[in-house]
Amino acid sequence: MRLEQIRLFLGLSSRNDVKRSGSLAQSAAVVAAGALLLAWPALYNRYPLLYPDSMTYLGDGRLVARALFLHQLSDYYGMRSFFYSLGILPWHWNVTPWPIVAFQSLLTAFVVWLVVQSSMVGSILPTQTRARYLILIALLSLLTSVSWYSSLVMPDILGPLLYLCIYLIVFARDTLTRADHVAVALIAWWGITAHATHFLLAAGLCTLLTLLLVLRRPLLQGRWKAVGEVAMVIALAAAAQFALHGYLYGEPSLNGERPPFLMARIIADGPGRWYLEQHCGEVKFAICDHVHDLSGDTDKFLWGADGVWANADDDYASRLRQEEIPFVLATVRAFPRQELSISASAFWKQLTSFALYDLDPSDWVLEEFDGALPGGKPSYLRSRQAQNDMPLEFFTSVHYAMVLVSLLTIGACTPGLLRRGSSRIVGLGVVVVSAVIANALVTGALSNVEERYQSRVVWLVSLLAGLCVLDWLNERKSRRLAASDVRVEALPDPWSLEKNGADERT
Repeated sequence: MRLEQIRLFLGLSSRNDVKRSGSLAQSAAVVAAGALLLAWPALYNRYPLLYPDSMTYLGDGRLVARALFLHQLSDYYGMRSFFYSLGILPWHWNVTPWPIVAFQSLLTAFVVWLVVQSSMVGSILPTQTRARYLILIALLSLLTSVSWYSSLVMPDILGPLLYLCIYLIVFARDTLTRADHVAVALIAWWGITAHATHFLLAAGLCTLLTLLLVLRRPLLQGRWKAVGEVAMVIALAAAAQFALHGYLYGEPSLNGERPPFLMARIIADGPGRWYLEQHCGEVKFAICDHVHDLSGDTDKFLWGADGVWANADDDYASRLRQEEIPFVLATVRAFPRQELSISASAFWKQLTSFALYDLDPSDWVLEEFDGALPGGKPSYLRSRQAQNDMPLEFFTSVHYAMVLVSLLTIGACTPGLLRRGSSRIVGLGVVVVSAVIANALVTGALSNVEERYQSRVVWLVSLLAGLCVLDWLNERKSRRLAASDVRVEALPDPWSLEKNGADERT
């Protein structure tokens, strides 16, 4: 006799407890299967996918952990998100990145499962929900970019997971168990702290939802508490960043000692350079020391061998960071029309650029391998990525085609969704569309235009399309069942027929 049967016999658990336990086990197995599907690019590659910034995230975690837990402070901790570095440290310990892929794939599969479950709750049987989830996650993993970023050692996948968590908190909190609710809040918190753009987009989404509440949109009626919870998660993430950077550097800040990305961008665009050429005689910005040798390439400005940032000492770098925002604002005031035109062009280019080409091999990865993952280079060199043998062009074509099909599907389903009042799917649509557009605006206008920036979030469009199709299938099934019920009710009662026949014979 199994343990649960014994517990049931002894009265230590109810039939509902046993049923719930079995359901949880089946759901966990489905999520694990989804995670395995999402990890296929790493398995095919024979090694987790790496990007140049991956090596920084892998290497910085030790320094920050020593400062936090052993009080061994350093002069330099890195320039990336310390929270992502700390979050993945227990999964690799500078030995192997494989557990990071497993962890990220599980998180992604879990959040997508909650989203699918929220849209299907009460409409079909749990077994059907699991089957549809597996079909959807298989299609997403093969036809979109989600599996590539689940398999990449970068915080990129946490951005879309954050936006899905915001949807779950605001529009589907009644479908979450208490444990799910806590897990969703923690994932959202980590996603916000993992990258500066995630923080900006989360704050923007929260502002949009608050505005819709103020305007009394029916979609958000009675959701003040849920939107307030999102605001609280954002506030806690900001507080954690201020506290950590204050401890490490002695001065609280959101981003720590990050490079002046915005300064580099506005100079590369042109208006920043024009402003310096016209005003360096009257202003005292530190960047004026290089006014005659500024290039139109942000990478050269930041990382070039003779670049401004790469050769800046601590004092000069501190001045550049302090003067970045005043310089940018002065440039925008001087050239508003030009900067608006350049930013709009960059936004559109970023919105429509989401190939996978940024996942090709990098010399920087090889140079930094021994410092981040000692002894791991031979395994990486055997990977398809290191040998430049990944089918990036083929899957980029598939990815673009899938996005186009998804947009057409969403357009076809939208009238029906609005007519039926499918509030959860519509709410997910508001979050996904806002996040995808805002991501292109923030990264394209404030940073470089890179395929990776948009590719990491655009798979949400395909997820939304898939859920629209599932909602349509549920509605179709409901109509068919309703029609069959009407036909059954319209049939004459056999007992009445028999009684009438007897009366006639009498």
